[in-house]
Amino acid sequence: MKTLLKNAKIYDGTGAAPFMGDVLIEDQFIRKVGTSIEEKTDRVIDLSGKSLSSGFIDGHSHNDWFAIKIEPLPYFAPFIRQGICTFVAGNCGLSTIGFEKGCSNIDKLGGGLFGFRDTTGQYGTLDDFFTVVDGNMPCNMAVLAGHCSARAAVSGYENRKLTATEEKEMLAILEKALQQGAAGLSLGMMYEPGLYADVDELKKVAALCVKYNKPLTVHPRAESKVSMAYPQLFGRSHLLRAFDELVEIAKGTQLKLHYSHAIFVGRSSFRDKEELLKLMAQLRAEGVDVMFDIYNECLGVSVITVILPGWYQGMSVEERKKPLNRLKLSALVKASSMLLGFGFPDIIVAYIGPGYERFEGKSVHQIAQEEGMRDLDAYLMLCEVSDFKGRVNMGPYSTPEIISEFEHNPYCLYMTDAWVEDHGIQNPAIYDCYPKFLRDSLLGTGDTMPNTIRRMTGAIADRFMLPMRGYLKEGYFADLTVFDESVLQSAVPDQEKPFGIDKVFINGTLVLDEGNLNENALRSTGRAIRISNSKPGD
Repeated sequence: MKTLLKNAKIYDGTGAAPFMGDVLIEDQFIRKVGTSIEEKTDRVIDLSGKSLSSGFIDGHSHNDWFAIKIEPLPYFAPFIRQGICTFVAGNCGLSTIGFEKGCSNIDKLGGGLFGFRDTTGQYGTLDDFFTVVDGNMPCNMAVLAGHCSARAAVSGYENRKLTATEEKEMLAILEKALQQGAAGLSLGMMYEPGLYADVDELKKVAALCVKYNKPLTVHPRAESKVSMAYPQLFGRSHLLRAFDELVEIAKGTQLKLHYSHAIFVGRSSFRDKEELLKLMAQLRAEGVDVMFDIYNECLGVSVITVILPGWYQGMSVEERKKPLNRLKLSALVKASSMLLGFGFPDIIVAYIGPGYERFEGKSVHQIAQEEGMRDLDAYLMLCEVSDFKGRVNMGPYSTPEIISEFEHNPYCLYMTDAWVEDHGIQNPAIYDCYPKFLRDSLLGTGDTMPNTIRRMTGAIADRFMLPMRGYLKEGYFADLTVFDESVLQSAVPDQEKPFGIDKVFINGTLVLDEGNLNENALRSTGRAIRISNSKPGD
């Protein structure tokens, strides 16, 4: 089938200035791009007054867990409405792949955020996963293999150094994923069991990425001035200590190091921004290909245990109840809160579990007052009743000023880091994160529109080597997003709905048209994206 899109303002994903022109689609591909195309087609769509770009790519996603849902569309629909066609999934070490058949630790995968619920099955290798999802999901997907998943598969959540046999097995799982076409590897150093890995282990994971010339994305051990990741409350910021660890892992290598969600949890952490950027620049100067990504939100979503120290999480139930350990935890939390500029009033419960809906939308501090408890006791109660798997929305993680500055940084890419939850309060990024980036550009707080489009299309495709995606070019797959700049500029964001996105094509199929989803087509429009292996420097 041939479709001709006429009279559009075209952004091609390179960062070049837009031009007025036409695009011819034939089946899954872009066949022609030009200023005036005259050809007999099955359908002509006049885009006068509208803008057209390659379909947006979400550079940091966890939607691999939702691609295998029995009914995946509800988990993808909000992103399609934002103009997103493709995802780079498997981030933060928490990929759905990373285990072999017969694994006894399946329940340990997902870091408390995700799991195999209402899925068509469990698929531990990339080959198995892609066989199931290719042509059976709404959007396109490349997948990173997660270190947390592979480590949990071989050792569970044990707080210890891996044995030589376990480490060999874990690295073999990760290397197999890279050989089968994974987009890279991911670390989740704030989640179990990634938080138990030492530098030597992480260097071996990074070496695999260098070997296959693929990125290592990293959720660092700390993203705040103080955290539960390090015992020292004073001295060097924990956020910077965490990046020091990445420097130790990457220095002297040709690693493509990708720093996930550049955020600064707690008001006292904002001052670390300049030093973090300086460290990145120094590492780049030494030959390490460092980049980072952001979402357009000042809050974030995490598992409720995010502020529990590793030593406490690693204890048995009996040890946790000992007065001395509870006293130590209380003192550490209080001191951290004062130093961080972030505390229990800033932790909003999104979901705890059935029967605890009354807590949703309330801060831990509010819940403590209502329950007649101390803040820490209320927090630990929420951890326990949720089996340490509750979900929270927390902030501040950033400021509009920091987001604006990063929007102009040449090494910054865009993403949502969001997913649709079955219960409780949603992450606002599922609704309008990408339209807000576009709106920032039009209002002058973001980068130019050509560069903004590039950060959510071509630059992400380049970073993760996505073949024939990310650019509006002849011969590329016809992933296309149509948007209205006048609507984007005048819209009021944060209304739990998208704005300014008019049409979306995925692999040549019109799946969103003026707010209406083609649900039947979306059962099969998404394709699995395998990434070929190359040598560093290719």
